[in-house]
Amino acid sequence: MKTRLVATAAICLSLSWTAPGFAQETRIGKLVGNAKRGKALYTRYCIFCHGPFGDGRGESAPFLDPKPRDFTKAVFKCRSTPSGTLPLDSDLYNTISRGVHASGMPSWKPLLRQERVDLVAYIKSFSSAFQEEKPGMPVEIPPEPPVTPESIQRGAQLFQSMNCWSCHGKDGRGFGPSAATLTDSRGYPITPFDFTSGSRFKCGDTDQDMFRVLVTGLDGTPMPSFGSAMTADQRWDVVHYIRSLSNRKMHAKLKTEPMGQ
Repeated sequence: MKTRLVATAAICLSLSWTAPGFAQETRIGKLVGNAKRGKALYTRYCIFCHGPFGDGRGESAPFLDPKPRDFTKAVFKCRSTPSGTLPLDSDLYNTISRGVHASGMPSWKPLLRQERVDLVAYIKSFSSAFQEEKPGMPVEIPPEPPVTPESIQRGAQLFQSMNCWSCHGKDGRGFGPSAATLTDSRGYPITPFDFTSGSRFKCGDTDQDMFRVLVTGLDGTPMPSFGSAMTADQRWDVVHYIRSLSNRKMHAKLKTEPMGQ
C-alpha cells in the first residue's frame, strides 16, 4: 500500500512538472488555436528572429533594432489590457496580423486566420504566466471628440507638461534630451518614436490605437501608462496633437513637390 501511494505521488509530481508547457486555450472568434500546428509555423517563419526557445535570440537578432520580443517573459508592448497584465489572445493575433511598424516584425496577413491563431497558441506556450494568470480586462476607449485647433493646442501643452518632449523631443522627432540614454527592459538601447515620420504607429494606425497606448503604456519599454495621469479628454487632446505632427510634415511635403509629380 505504501509503495502504491509513493508511486502515485511520483506520477502526480511528474504531471505537475510538465504543466508549464501547456498554455490556456487560445480562441479568436470561433477559431481555436493548436500549439502543435503553431510550432511548425513558428519554426518556418519566426525562429530566425525569436529563436528556438522564444527568448528573442534567433540568428538574425544581433542585426535587428529594436530587438525581437522575448516571449518567455510574457511582456508585450501592444496590448488592450492595463500595464503589467497579460495581453488578450486578440492582442497577440492583431500584432501578428498587423506587424510592428519601424521594426523587423512584418505583417503576417498572408497566413490563414487559423494559422495565425495557431501561432498565438504556440507563442503563449513559452511562458508559464499564461497558465498562472488571466489576461487583464481591456481598457475602455470613449468616443473621440472632434479635432479642433483648440484640442491640438491643449495637446501641445500637455505634451510639454507631461514631459513627453524629454524623450520624443519638442518637435516630436524622437531626439529629446533623454533619448540617448533610454533602454528597454533587457538593457538594449531603444529609440523614441518619431511622430513626424508618417501616419503609421507601432501598435496600430487609428486615433483609437494611439489613445489605447496612452492608457496601457508599452510594457518592456520606457513608455509608461498615462491612465491615471490624464483624463480621457486630455488623452484625446494629446492624440490630436500627435496626429497633427505627422500631418504637418505631409502638408509641408505636398507644398514643396511640383504639381504633376
